Amino acid sequence: MASLLASILPAACSTSAPALLLRALPRNPLRRTLASPPRMSSSSSSASTAPAAAPAVGEKPTAAPYGSWKSPITADVVSGADKRLGGMALAGDGRLLWIEGRPEEKGRMVIVKEGEKPVDVIPQEFAARTLAQEYGGGAFAVQDNVVLFSNYKDQRLYKQLTETASLPAPLTPDYGAPDISYADGVFDPHFSRYVTVMEDRRTSSLNPTTTIASVNLSGGDVHEPKVLISGNDFYASPRIDQNKKRMAWIEWGHPNMAWDKSELWVGYFSESGDLSKRVCVAGSNPMLVESPAEPKWSPKGELFFITDRGSGFWNIYKWVEHTNEVVPVYTLDAEFTRPLWVFGISSYDFLGRSNHIVFTYRQLGRSYLGVLNCDSGSASLLDTPFSDLYNVVTGDDFFYIEGASASVPLSIAKVTLDENKTKAVNFSIVWSSSPDVGQYRPFFSTPEFIEFPTSSPGKNAYAYFYPPLNPMFQGLPDEKPPLLVKTHGGPTGETRAVLDLSVQYWTSRGWAFLDVNYGGSTGYGREYRERLLEKWGIVDVDDCCSCAKFLVENGKVDEQRLCITGRSAGGYTTLASLAFRDTFKAGASLYGIGDLSLLRAETHKFESHYIDNLVGNERAYYERSPINFVNKFTCPVILFQGLDDKVVPPDQARKIYKALKERGLPVALVEYEGEQHGFRKAENIKFTLEQQMVFFARLVGKFEVTDDITPIKIENFD
Repeated sequence: MASLLASILPAACSTSAPALLLRALPRNPLRRTLASPPRMSSSSSSASTAPAAAPAVGEKPTAAPYGSWKSPITADVVSGADKRLGGMALAGDGRLLWIEGRPEEKGRMVIVKEGEKPVDVIPQEFAARTLAQEYGGGAFAVQDNVVLFSNYKDQRLYKQLTETASLPAPLTPDYGAPDISYADGVFDPHFSRYVTVMEDRRTSSLNPTTTIASVNLSGGDVHEPKVLISGNDFYASPRIDQNKKRMAWIEWGHPNMAWDKSELWVGYFSESGDLSKRVCVAGSNPMLVESPAEPKWSPKGELFFITDRGSGFWNIYKWVEHTNEVVPVYTLDAEFTRPLWVFGISSYDFLGRSNHIVFTYRQLGRSYLGVLNCDSGSASLLDTPFSDLYNVVTGDDFFYIEGASASVPLSIAKVTLDENKTKAVNFSIVWSSSPDVGQYRPFFSTPEFIEFPTSSPGKNAYAYFYPPLNPMFQGLPDEKPPLLVKTHGGPTGETRAVLDLSVQYWTSRGWAFLDVNYGGSTGYGREYRERLLEKWGIVDVDDCCSCAKFLVENGKVDEQRLCITGRSAGGYTTLASLAFRDTFKAGASLYGIGDLSLLRAETHKFESHYIDNLVGNERAYYERSPINFVNKFTCPVILFQGLDDKVVPPDQARKIYKALKERGLPVALVEYEGEQHGFRKAENIKFTLEQQMVFFARLVGKFEVTDDITPIKIENFD
């Protein structure tokens, strides 16, 4: 039996950053205090798997056209590895609980508890997923051995004990339909209740009411939630001080998104549990634009949070209550959190009852992990195999971290610290999205971090370039590989250099792959993020085209075989690139946006003004909507759409499909029943990947796909 850790980590257990195409990452000002790598172990195991076949020593790779290479990384392998995480929490016994999405169970989100063999906490007929703000997150919380979670089917809150096989007990009423959702909740240590964000869609699904409410936990009865805070458009992160009867929270209102401008408040509870006094801690100064996030009370009862005041970078601050001042705790030109697209983000946390913070941050395409002593102000970076980090939860001298790297898939690791809390002495993987991934390691392409010039003088942007790689094959002489450019969603988001088998699916078949962090992406500060304001469909499109041309000019890829793909907002960038530029020869849009005006009219409350900020005036809405300029499309397009999508309704894809079909261009449309915004079912993930591959191969590839794929009909081609 091979350990889970050994099966997914490279033999050298490297913690180095991806190779750079143009320049090295800056040296970090913090000292690393790890004298030697942490001891590696695993708390669970998986069966050993034989590595995928690689050429024998001395055997030369076979020369074959790029794109035609045979690869063991099949679409079945990719779809099976497309597991996602939905949050973590510690139980009273110190063991971890997490939510994992299972494609083989049609994307069901399951609460799992750590053990020698992890066990499911909730029964098969339940799923822990909230629809609050459409994107959800923060679907469960744990206190001792009690789990409270939002059930996907009816959106009610349920109570489940971790050590029993009893059915979950409902805590909130059945309103006859899943019209009220709960998220980001916490147990109240002062009153027997659960405090949570509540979204009520009973009156309007497009304009629901969002509040912070409490749910009575006394007895076993179902209780009507009691509204504690209301009046603003959005709320998040209710966090209660363990020492005093007070609560912090984040709120914001239209037309802002949480990362544009938000406010941090503190409210004081009366003896009855109502809020009797409120103080705005950050975000109310009209002369200071900031977006505070992630409030947390220290064991001493001090309020810490993250905000981007002044520098434009999200750094750690704290509130001095008696003077109502905000003071910096740790500042760096780096991002210590990420945009609040989902509830429950935890980028830092306190170690037990100490005044030490485990923190993560992003700087120029890489994540860093460290421990901050809030008393002395000293900080130490920790070495782990992860170069990309997400959420963290802590114990007394240990913590759990979600992470990945270019050679390690998305995983959860337990990190144990020394007695000084400055060094990692043990690192063990407790969960992996793809535990058998090690067998494909010879076929992994290592991303190269690129900084490239944009069309705006003096401004550069960033991307990750994955060259084609397969130990069994090499390209033909004088041939350059086709390129697939991926445009990430959001658009206020960030692509990361993590092991993604859906990327390796392409590179191991002889494709080059480019993942672009165009202007407007996160991870590079507010100024970079705001490049897209009123410029969506311009800056992102120009940057994707500029980077593809940059690779052509540097002799990396074939100019005649440039393709582009994207999901959601990335699908819009894809369609806009095909309509308004002539860089690409074919494209694939996954639940992408074709009509900006239709999106604004039909999208949900959370993003209803987001589009205005990104697009601008009515003329821009028309001029940047690809559906209005189908006469400018000159190349083939394939579209994929979930029929239950409420973020980008199916009519968007249908209108593009119909228009391009009438225009006489090769076009195909795939619709999936039961899929929402993002495909979760393994069979649909597989089909989407395979059909993109064969579509590009047939229309622009100049090669035969070796996989046994039955292509769908392409209008105006078959």
